[in-house]
Amino acid sequence: MISTVYPSDRAFAALLLAHGAGGGQHSAFMVLAGKELSVRGITIGTFDFPYIAEGRKVPDKGPVLEGAWQTVIEGARTQAEFAGLPVFIGGKSMGGRIASQIAARPGASIAGLIYFGYPLHPPGKPDQRRDRHLPDIREPMLFVQGTRDLFGTAAEIRALLPRLNPQTELHEVDDGDHSFKVRVSMAGKTQAAVFAEVFDATAAFVRRFS
Repeated sequence: MISTVYPSDRAFAALLLAHGAGGGQHSAFMVLAGKELSVRGITIGTFDFPYIAEGRKVPDKGPVLEGAWQTVIEGARTQAEFAGLPVFIGGKSMGGRIASQIAARPGASIAGLIYFGYPLHPPGKPDQRRDRHLPDIREPMLFVQGTRDLFGTAAEIRALLPRLNPQTELHEVDDGDHSFKVRVSMAGKTQAAVFAEVFDATAAFVRRFS
């Protein structure tokens, strides 16, 4: 179930976010996303997968992760903070990938998806793809991807777009790695500016499809 809500006093949509494999809902990026997106008019809900809640380091198997996500989506529909709002889902890395697997099923009943660093393949193993189910998703999707992400570059995601539904968008983080960290000398902007652009693009996408 959702355990942390970042409410917006002018919410036009809700976004349920799942954490990546290496950190829970209170990791730096998840907290930053919750705060920054809520001030942009999106009520955010976050949660921990069972392995994090139980203090384990190794992620649960796929069916357990998917079951947790499904429970969160169903629970959000009964929470007052999300009442009357279109609900988007997504997450950082693994959290976004598991959200996509839920959305690929019939009857997902969500407004759209946001992937912060989609893990297209393990680092150094570009042939071990995790994209077979993506063409089955009918909802709008936003990929936020760094140009030097070892789990799949923005260029690799762009190459996927013709296979995906036409409401799929890509926001490239120039010189960004899997965590959207940039080398200032290469990107020509501060890290704070990079994150502001990421969250501005996310809010604009959610508004377009709300």
